[in-house]
Amino acid sequence: MDRSLKRCSSPTVREGVIGIVRRPPLRSGYCTALAVLVVLSVALILAACNQSLRRNGMPAGAQAALDAAIEDIDAGRYEKLYKEAADEWRRESTLDQSRATFATLQEKLGKVHVRNLQGVNEEQTGTAHSVFVAYQTSFDRGDAMETFTLVERGGRWQLARYYVTSTALK
Repeated sequence: MDRSLKRCSSPTVREGVIGIVRRPPLRSGYCTALAVLVVLSVALILAACNQSLRRNGMPAGAQAALDAAIEDIDAGRYEKLYKEAADEWRRESTLDQSRATFATLQEKLGKVHVRNLQGVNEEQTGTAHSVFVAYQTSFDRGDAMETFTLVERGGRWQLARYYVTSTALK
């Protein structure tokens, strides 16, 4: 009966003796490759986390302001939306005019069913940082294109404009 240690990838039974698996010692090249793999994995995870900060290609602050504005529009909180809007909005429309516009939209289109993002365009000029967002939106009584314009001032994003185009508005 041969009792010598046998190199194999798994234990085997041979003549009633179980062979012992011996692994070759780790080589420095193997350790280096493993270290590189770990570093690359961590880098990919961090890059994926960073992408969540720019969801849909827009800065996180703009996304948060857009989400809040959409929530306010859908919930009918027009006064809150108006007070938190950028100066451009308030220069172009009074609170009463804004309410009347939203009432018309609600009357003719109804409630939102689904918004499908169509595009995001970020623009940085010497004096302004803006994001333009377009949605193809399905309402109770028709489809429409919603366009949101957000501006950043002093590190704070605000809704500057909101347009809705639809044949159901005619």
